Amino acid sequence: MRIHFIAIGGSAMHNLAIALHKKGYQISGSDDVIFEPAKSRLDKYGLLPAEMGWNEGRISTDLDAVILGMHARIDNPELLKAQELGVKIYSYPEYIYEQSKDKLRVVIGGSHGKTTITSMILHVLNYYNRDFDYLVGAQLAGFETMVKVTKEAPVMIIEGDEYLASPIDRRPKFHLYKANVAVISGIAWDHINVFPTYADYTAQFDKFIDTIEEGGTLIYCEADADLNDIVEKSSAKINKIGYSIPEHVIKNGITYLQPEHTELKIFGDHNLMNLNAAKLVCAELKINEAEFNKAISSFTGAAKRLEVISADESTNVYKDFAHSPSKLKATIEAVKAQFTNRKLVACIELHTFSSLNKDFLKEYGGSMDKADDAIVFIDLKSFEQKRMEPFSEMDVQEAFSNKNLKFFNDASKLKAYLLSLNYKNANLLMMSSGNYAGFDLPELAGALSR
Repeated sequence: MRIHFIAIGGSAMHNLAIALHKKGYQISGSDDVIFEPAKSRLDKYGLLPAEMGWNEGRISTDLDAVILGMHARIDNPELLKAQELGVKIYSYPEYIYEQSKDKLRVVIGGSHGKTTITSMILHVLNYYNRDFDYLVGAQLAGFETMVKVTKEAPVMIIEGDEYLASPIDRRPKFHLYKANVAVISGIAWDHINVFPTYADYTAQFDKFIDTIEEGGTLIYCEADADLNDIVEKSSAKINKIGYSIPEHVIKNGITYLQPEHTELKIFGDHNLMNLNAAKLVCAELKINEAEFNKAISSFTGAAKRLEVISADESTNVYKDFAHSPSKLKATIEAVKAQFTNRKLVACIELHTFSSLNKDFLKEYGGSMDKADDAIVFIDLKSFEQKRMEPFSEMDVQEAFSNKNLKFFNDASKLKAYLLSLNYKNANLLMMSSGNYAGFDLPELAGALSR
């Protein structure tokens, strides 16, 4: 098989390219810019394009297929040439389905927790040396790539994103997988550039339920009222299993599952709900509760999900991927509940299209109330790149309903403020799906300890 990737540098795209290369396919690719770690990883397998940019000469009828990444535009010259020649064009979720249509497909959907639930399932399956394929949205310890596709594996675990499949396929990715076992972790409005109203957004989850194979299973968070309503009204011929927070206790900053008193390396109500979802999926894969608990006790979390940057007897510094209102609130509450006697300094970087939209910003109201020192950072360049009008400190304070909130749009001033604080018996939580304008978080954590 000869496959060409247009926009090969994307997170899922370059991982799929590597996975198909390992399967023995002939892979080529193109992109206008490729960042780390994709650049080094593609280079390691001889898949890094010799030169950046688009070249329609790469497209010919000798190709079996083209896989189109979301980063490409609809007027991309390579895409236009493939369309002209009649070469088969897939979005990457379409191609994942092609690779898994004869397998049992587990699809993890929801506005939050998808990567963590998927990671937990992979961890448990790996613990018991199960044979499985997967697609996950973060790099995991013990897994070389974020995508694996083989001929032999009987099951594929797929993180199902609700964003669009490709520039020419406006369907949400998770609609294309046709799950046998599906999870919906909860619904919180996001991607307003694609789903301009909450009703538009929730409708995608209703449609997702309809894509589950007849006789399949839906595992869903019953603590989410809107999701409950959608599930109850659905006429899909599937099994429906709800989940909530499992019984647990917290002692000296460590969470234990009850009644077995299983010690966990993760914490927070949102992670405990994620754990229950993963446990129910594993039950569908014939792994019982005792086996699951034994395996999950060694799970340390997905990358950038409450990841510990530094820790000592009085201060922990965390990095987290939280960026939407629901994720922000859940992550802050998790750290406060785990360390009730410590002050919490919480900083969120806003940089996505949704979070920089003034109408959407009010969705963050109250989301940082549990933080003792709440900070919002927006790099001015983010507004310039998206051609949007910058926010003032008052705009942000009003939207978050927090007059004590600190606002920064200059990374150097933010860093100076963070270094000026007293971290005796205090934790620092840095949240972003970006990079704080190039902030070196380990370096910052080291400076705090000094």
